[in-house]
Amino acid sequence: MTQLAPRTESFGAGDQSWLGSRHGTDVAKTVTLAPAAWSAKIVDGRIKSGEPYAMKAGLAVPYASGASDGTEVIAGFLLTDQSVDAARGNIAAPGVWHGRIILSKLPSTVAASAKQSGQFLLEA
Repeated sequence: MTQLAPRTESFGAGDQSWLGSRHGTDVAKTVTLAPAAWSAKIVDGRIKSGEPYAMKAGLAVPYASGASDGTEVIAGFLLTDQSVDAARGNIAAPGVWHGRIILSKLPSTVAASAKQSGQFLLEA
Protein backbone atom coordinates (compact mmCIF):
# COMPACT_ATOMS: atom_id res chain seq x y z
CA MET A 1 0.00 0.00 0.00
CA THR A 2 1.35 3.46 -0.87
CA GLN A 3 0.35 6.95 0.20
CA LEU A 4 -1.04 7.96 -3.19
CA ALA A 5 -4.54 8.96 -2.06
CA PRO A 6 -5.31 12.69 -2.54
CA ARG A 7 -4.71 14.93 0.48
CA THR A 8 -3.75 18.52 1.17
CA GLU A 9 -0.77 19.58 3.25
CA SER A 10 1.18 22.78 3.68
CA PHE A 11 4.89 22.56 4.41
CA GLY A 12 8.11 23.36 2.63
CA ALA A 13 10.97 21.22 1.40
CA GLY A 14 12.68 21.38 4.80
CA ASP A 15 16.16 22.52 5.69
CA GLN A 16 18.30 21.82 2.63
CA SER A 17 21.41 23.58 3.92
CA TRP A 18 23.14 20.16 3.78
CA LEU A 19 23.26 20.44 0.00
CA GLY A 20 26.70 21.70 -1.01
CA SER A 21 25.41 22.63 -4.46
CA ARG A 22 22.34 22.10 -6.59
CA HIS A 23 24.16 19.39 -8.54
CA GLY A 24 22.12 16.19 -8.40
CA THR A 25 18.90 17.79 -7.16
CA ASP A 26 17.42 17.97 -10.66
CA VAL A 27 17.70 14.21 -11.16
CA ALA A 28 16.48 12.92 -7.81
CA LYS A 29 15.55 9.24 -7.83
CA THR A 30 12.18 8.08 -6.51
CA VAL A 31 12.60 5.73 -3.55
CA THR A 32 10.04 3.92 -1.42
CA LEU A 33 10.08 4.36 2.36
CA ALA A 34 8.33 2.00 4.78
CA PRO A 35 7.28 4.19 7.74
CA ALA A 36 7.86 1.40 10.29
CA ALA A 37 11.57 1.30 9.40
CA TRP A 38 11.86 5.06 9.95
CA SER A 39 10.04 5.31 13.31
CA ALA A 40 13.18 6.47 15.17
CA LYS A 41 13.71 9.28 12.61
CA ILE A 42 10.17 10.68 12.59
CA VAL A 43 9.95 14.09 14.28
CA ASP A 44 6.64 15.99 14.37
CA GLY A 45 5.16 13.57 11.82
CA ARG A 46 7.99 14.06 9.31
CA ILE A 47 11.25 12.51 8.22
CA LYS A 48 13.71 15.35 7.73
CA SER A 49 15.34 16.36 4.47
CA GLY A 50 18.94 15.14 4.36
CA GLU A 51 18.38 11.86 6.19
CA PRO A 52 20.77 9.29 4.70
CA TYR A 53 19.29 6.04 3.48
CA ALA A 54 20.44 2.59 2.43
CA MET A 55 18.58 0.19 0.14
CA LYS A 56 17.33 -3.12 1.54
CA ALA A 57 14.84 -5.44 -0.17
CA GLY A 58 13.87 -2.66 -2.60
CA LEU A 59 13.07 -0.15 0.16
CA ALA A 60 14.97 2.91 1.35
CA VAL A 61 15.78 2.34 5.03
CA PRO A 62 17.74 4.46 7.51
CA TYR A 63 21.51 4.33 7.11
CA ALA A 64 23.21 2.51 10.01
CA SER A 65 26.98 3.03 10.12
CA GLY A 66 27.76 0.10 12.42
CA ALA A 67 25.60 -2.49 10.67
CA SER A 68 26.71 -5.36 8.43
CA ASP A 69 23.44 -6.13 6.67
CA GLY A 70 23.73 -3.63 3.81
CA THR A 71 22.28 -0.70 5.76
CA GLU A 72 25.84 0.54 6.41
CA VAL A 73 26.13 1.63 2.76
CA ILE A 74 24.65 5.05 1.94
CA ALA A 75 22.59 4.91 -1.26
CA GLY A 76 21.33 8.48 -1.01
CA PHE A 77 19.83 11.31 1.02
CA LEU A 78 16.17 12.36 1.21
CA LEU A 79 15.84 15.56 -0.83
CA THR A 80 12.76 16.93 0.95
CA ASP A 81 10.92 16.51 4.24
CA GLN A 82 8.50 13.60 4.10
CA SER A 83 5.16 13.66 5.90
CA VAL A 84 4.47 10.31 7.52
CA ASP A 85 1.16 8.65 8.36
CA ALA A 86 1.99 5.02 9.16
CA ALA A 87 -1.65 4.03 8.64
CA ARG A 88 -1.43 5.04 4.97
CA GLY A 89 1.42 2.69 4.03
CA ASN A 90 4.64 3.22 2.10
CA ILE A 91 5.85 6.64 0.92
CA ALA A 92 7.30 7.57 -2.47
CA ALA A 93 10.06 10.14 -1.87
CA PRO A 94 12.79 11.92 -3.87
CA GLY A 95 16.32 10.79 -3.06
CA VAL A 96 19.57 12.48 -4.06
CA TRP A 97 21.94 9.77 -5.31
CA HIS A 98 24.91 11.96 -6.21
CA GLY A 99 26.24 15.41 -5.42
CA ARG A 100 28.04 17.49 -2.80
CA ILE A 101 26.93 16.89 0.81
CA ILE A 102 27.84 19.05 3.82
CA LEU A 103 28.08 16.52 6.66
CA SER A 104 27.82 19.05 9.51
CA LYS A 105 24.40 20.16 8.26
CA LEU A 106 22.80 16.68 8.02
CA PRO A 107 20.05 15.78 10.54
CA SER A 108 21.91 12.52 11.40
CA THR A 109 25.63 11.91 11.86
CA VAL A 110 27.56 10.60 8.85
CA ALA A 111 31.35 10.18 8.83
CA ALA A 112 33.40 11.46 5.89
CA SER A 113 34.66 7.88 5.48
CA ALA A 114 31.15 6.39 5.27
CA LYS A 115 30.60 3.59 2.74
CA GLN A 116 28.45 4.75 -0.16
CA SER A 117 27.00 3.41 -3.37
CA GLY A 118 26.27 6.83 -4.84
CA GLN A 119 28.66 9.42 -6.16
CA PHE A 120 28.93 11.82 -3.25
CA LEU A 121 31.54 14.35 -2.26
CA LEU A 122 31.22 14.33 1.54
CA GLU A 123 32.48 17.58 3.07
CA ALA A 124 32.91 18.46 6.76
